[in-house]
Amino acid sequence: MKAGFIGLGTMGASMAANLQTGFQTTGNTVLVHDVRKEAAAPHIANGAIWADSPRALAAECDVIFSSLPGPVEFDAVSYGDNGILAGVRKGAAYFDLTTNSPTTVRKAHADYVAKGAHLFDAPVSGGPRGAFTGKLAIWCGGDSDVFDKWKPVLDMIGDQASYIGPIGAGSVAKLVHNCYGYIATAAAAEVFSMGVKAGIEPLAIWEAVRQGAIGRRGAFESMTDQFLPNKYEPAAFALRLAHKDVSLATALGRELNVPMRLANLALADLSEGLNRGWGNRDSRSIMVLQTERAGIEIKVDPQRLTEAMEKNRG
Repeated sequence: MKAGFIGLGTMGASMAANLQTGFQTTGNTVLVHDVRKEAAAPHIANGAIWADSPRALAAECDVIFSSLPGPVEFDAVSYGDNGILAGVRKGAAYFDLTTNSPTTVRKAHADYVAKGAHLFDAPVSGGPRGAFTGKLAIWCGGDSDVFDKWKPVLDMIGDQASYIGPIGAGSVAKLVHNCYGYIATAAAAEVFSMGVKAGIEPLAIWEAVRQGAIGRRGAFESMTDQFLPNKYEPAAFALRLAHKDVSLATALGRELNVPMRLANLALADLSEGLNRGWGNRDSRSIMVLQTERAGIEIKVDPQRLTEAMEKNRG
């Protein structure tokens, strides 16, 4: 059996090395390719075989991985005379580990199907350290049966390889994850700047927040209480009290001349919730305002939610 790895940058180099370690212990072969051949030198020294192009690599491999900067590079690797599609074998599986566009991978998926191959969007999360240690989430979109077949190989790269849904689903999950992270980063900067300008030492703020409800429990964990089951009564923390708290925070921001864009957006939603008569509902009921704006309803079956929570605790 042969596996191929394309893209040996900061993340790709470590993932390819872990793939080599797992693959070669079973007597199988790894082929590698990068736009810079020198990037492949450590892998070649450890027994990998150099491929001159994505096409040449694909022509020999049963499973292919790529770790690329984005959609433009993914298309460049897939298409053209020297692209994967020009050489991919019937029945081969291709896992693109790039943070990619769902639209891009869905379009390419049809072209791979026409060749009898299986494309997966399989973005990863864990950063360079996770890529090095193998502590990586890999979120896969594509054919579930083919995913099951190749999961043992994915497990050589990351310890949390999961099937998310049809093609594009992995990319959507990754974009939700990353975008949420940067919104949270912006929010943290906003409220910490208020706290520091109010005279509190930064580490003291961090320690205080770390000891509170926000710090003790992950934000996504709390979504299982109200948002996912769409159940906002009885209230864990009433909306009217949240409105009071955010009103006080934004008022302090105005006193100190600290811009608080995100806090004021939250306050606007809390005010709308009050105007709807939701004062005694849970404060997270303002999340319904956004689902309404998006034209969707979120309501997860309680049994499925319980099963998911038990699975993730394990």
